[in-house]
Amino acid sequence: MFRIEIEREEDGRWIGEVPALPGVLAYGATAAEARAKATALALRALADRIEHGEAVPAEAADLFAAA
Repeated sequence: MFRIEIEREEDGRWIGEVPALPGVLAYGATAAEARAKATALALRALADRIEHGEAVPAEAADLFAAA
């Protein structure tokens, strides 16, 4: 499970960041929008790492379960 940190900037925008994935941060007009955008970006970053055979953080193990 990845933690998303949400903060409000001085200009009123919200920013969502996933500390376990450097560079994954996104702005939104609301906290919910920033969270949604950060989540989508985190999934894209993980998919890119997997496609290129790169290591993924241990937190990613909780995202999927074998059926």
